[in-house]
Amino acid sequence: MSDLLERLRTRGWRLTPQRRVIAEVLAGEHVHLTAEEIHARAQTKLPETGLATVYNTLNELVSLREILEVSTGEGPKRYDPNVRRPHQHLLCIRCAELRDVYPAEAPTLPASEQHGYEVLDAQITFRGLCPECRKQSPASS
Repeated sequence: MSDLLERLRTRGWRLTPQRRVIAEVLAGEHVHLTAEEIHARAQTKLPETGLATVYNTLNELVSLREILEVSTGEGPKRYDPNVRRPHQHLLCIRCAELRDVYPAEAPTLPASEQHGYEVLDAQITFRGLCPECRKQSPASS
């Protein structure tokens, strides 16, 4: 059973067949799928899974803080089930591969720069070229 499914069961979240399939699609490391990708994969397992159900389920999971909504500024939002371990993301600017990364020191915002805010979280995305894209051709600016 996936970590996400286990967390949802522990919470007593109602696992309909569609919700279960969506949670199963989100299992694994470095999973950062778009809603459309989740929908396509869910339909291979349970064809009656609708796109609206995928969006509603994802929105609920984000609200419950069981998945992260990741916006890279390029393309659609992606969804990350890795909520247990603080991390940042590494994005290939050419092929859009997105990976979780765990820098030795987590970035912090000094109190003098918080302007009275209570900082709840931060999303940092490092951008570069993955090994495959670096092989294909030099980076263009």
